[in-house]
Amino acid sequence: MLKEFKEFAMKGNLVDIAVGFVMGAAFKEVVTSFTGGIVSPLIGLIFNADFKDLKYVVKEGIVNAEGVMEGQVAVLWGAFLTNIIDFIIVAFVMFMVVKGVNKMKKKEEVAEAAPAGPSQEDLLSEIRDLLKK
Repeated sequence: MLKEFKEFAMKGNLVDIAVGFVMGAAFKEVVTSFTGGIVSPLIGLIFNADFKDLKYVVKEGIVNAEGVMEGQVAVLWGAFLTNIIDFIIVAFVMFMVVKGVNKMKKKEEVAEAAPAGPSQEDLLSEIRDLLKK
């Protein structure tokens, strides 16, 4: 059973998926950093606020004895929009990667199909000519 599991775990596709998953997670961190550090501040200039902190307050909270606001109900649309931008960037890059891989596979398939050899008619003609001799 251990041998079978080892064969399953070391199959090319499974290892490729694991490598892709790790790289995707690292790429997600890069995109999140890009969005949070570059895109959000630029968009935040439009609203004169930190983009991730933008929210729509549905109900104001109360101020407790220490002067801290409690119980505010708000829709955090800035953080949501930042996550949408992250998703669009990651999805676009993954689309480009898959498109590139598919293009490379098509070139390999075309190259492999070229050596076909003589056709059936050519072979039959040769046999006929040899039989006539």
